[in-house]
Amino acid sequence: MIRILVFALLVLALGAGFAWLADRPGELSLIWQGQRVEMSLMVAATLVVSLVAIVMFGWWLVRVVLTSPQAVQRYFRARKRDRGYQALSTGLIAAGAGDAALARRMHARTKGLLSADQEPLIHLLDAQVALIEGRHDEARQRFELMADDPETRELGLRGLYLEARRLGANEAARQYAERAAEKAPNLPWAAEATLEARSQASQWDEAIRLVDQKKTALPGERKDLDRKKAVLLTARAADRLDGNPKGARDDALAALKLSGDLVPAGLIAAQAYLREDNLRKAASILEKLWKSGPHPEVAKLYVRARSGDSATDRLKRARKLEALRPNNPESLLAVAEAALEAREFDVARSKAEAAARLGPREGVFLLLADIEDAETGDQGRIRHWMNQALKAPRDPAWTADGIVSTEWRPVSPVTGRLDAFEWRMPVNELAGPTEEGALARAEEALRTLPPVAVPTAAATPEATVAEAGPEPQPIVVDAQAEEPAADAVALPVVGDTAKPAVERKAEEKVPPKVAAKVEEDGADEDVKPFFGGLPDDPGVKDESRKDGTTGFRLF
Repeated sequence: MIRILVFALLVLALGAGFAWLADRPGELSLIWQGQRVEMSLMVAATLVVSLVAIVMFGWWLVRVVLTSPQAVQRYFRARKRDRGYQALSTGLIAAGAGDAALARRMHARTKGLLSADQEPLIHLLDAQVALIEGRHDEARQRFELMADDPETRELGLRGLYLEARRLGANEAARQYAERAAEKAPNLPWAAEATLEARSQASQWDEAIRLVDQKKTALPGERKDLDRKKAVLLTARAADRLDGNPKGARDDALAALKLSGDLVPAGLIAAQAYLREDNLRKAASILEKLWKSGPHPEVAKLYVRARSGDSATDRLKRARKLEALRPNNPESLLAVAEAALEAREFDVARSKAEAAARLGPREGVFLLLADIEDAETGDQGRIRHWMNQALKAPRDPAWTADGIVSTEWRPVSPVTGRLDAFEWRMPVNELAGPTEEGALARAEEALRTLPPVAVPTAAATPEATVAEAGPEPQPIVVDAQAEEPAADAVALPVVGDTAKPAVERKAEEKVPPKVAAKVEEDGADEDVKPFFGGLPDDPGVKDESRKDGTTGFRLF
C-alpha cells in the first residue's frame, strides 16, 4: 500500500513538473566539441527523464542476470520448506488423532525436507510417533533434547512430567514441574503440580508464595487463586492453633477475607478468639458464617462456646441461631439437641420432627430415638426410629474423591488435589431416593409412630395383690450371690403377677417368642427355649434411675 502511494506521488510530481515547464517555454543551447545544439526546454527535460529511466532499467536487468542463480535457489528452497512444513503439520495432526502409520510417513518426509536444527518441532513429532508406537524410552530422549533447547524447554519438561506421572515417579514429576515453574511461573500445569506437591508436604509458606507469584488478569482465574490461597492460609492456621493462637487467628481472618464462606477458616478464627477469652468476636464470626450457610460444626461451637454454661443457657444460644436462619434443618437440629440436654422433651421432639419433615436423614431419626429413650424409654418407639435411621440417607460429611473424613482437610489423600473436600452427602448415597421420596417416607414414619406403651394394672403393687393367683412356689436364691444364675430361675406361669424382683428379672430375659409360647400353652406347662436354656445374664441393672429411663444414648 505504501509503495503504491509513493508511486502515485512520484507520477503526480512528474506531471506537475512537465506542466510547469509547458507554461514557461524557453530555448536551450548546448555547444560541445564545436557543435551547437539548440532545443526547447520541454524536449531537454524529456530527454533527461528518459535517460534516467533507461539507466534504471539497465541496472535492474544487469542485477537480475547476476542474481538469478541465487533467486532460483531461494525459490526451490522456499518450495521445499513449504512442503516440509506441510508434512510436519500433517504429521502432528495424525499423531494427535492416533494415526501412527500416517504420522510415521510424515515424520520421514519432514526429516527429508527440513532440518531438526532449523525446526525444533520435528523432535515433538518424533516423540509423539514414539509414544503412539509404545517406544517410551525413545520418547523420553526426545523430550530431554527439547528440554535443553530454550525454544522448546517448557514443551520438553511437560512431556517428561507426563511420562514421570505415567510411571508413578512422583518425585521426578515434581522436579520437572518445579523446573518449569521457575522458568515460566504462569504455566498452569507446572504451577498446579508444584502447588500440590508443596501442599502434600505441608509446606504452606512455599505454597502460598507460589500462589502469590502467579499473575493473571482474568477475573475467573483471580477468584480461583484467592480460593486456593484461603485454603492454604486455613491449613497453616490449623497447624498454628495449638502453638501460636494469635498467628492462627491472623491467618484464618485473612482466609475469611479471601473466601467468606470457608467454614474451617471461621471455626479456627473463633477457636483462637475463645482461647483469648474474646467471646464477642468469636460469636460474631460464627453468626456471620451461620447466616451465609448453616453448618452443624458452627452450631456446635457456637452453642458450647462457654464451657461453664448450663444446659438452659446452651438452649438459649441455640434458639438464637434458629432466629438467624428460621425453618432450616440445621437450626432445628441445633435447638432439638440443646433441648434434649436441658430435658425439655416437648421442644426437642417438635423441633426434631420439623427437621425430619424438612430434611430427613440418618442423624435426625437417631436424635428422635435419643429423645424417645430419654423421655419414655419405650423400646418399640425407639426401634421404630432406629429402623427409619437405617433406611434414611446418610448425614452430610467432608467428602473428597470418594473418601469421607470426620474433619476438614486441605488436600485430598487420594489425588493430592487442593481444596478437594466438600461438605455434602457421601458419594454412595447420591443414587438414593429422590427428595420427594425421602420427604414422603419421613411423613410416613411420623404417621406410623406407635403409641407410648401404657403400663398395665399388674405393674402396680395394689393391682398385683388384687389379681394375684395361686401362691407361687418360692424360689431358693443363694443369699451370698449378688445375682442369681440363669439356670436356677424357673419360668413364671400365667396369672402369677406377684413375682419377686429376682423372678421378674429372669422373666425379662425370656425371648418374646418363648413368652408367647408360655401364654399359648397355659400355666401348667414348662416351656423352655428351643436353644436349650436361658440366655446369658447381661449383668446387674442400674436401679438408681427411678424414672424408668436408661442411659442409652444414640446421638
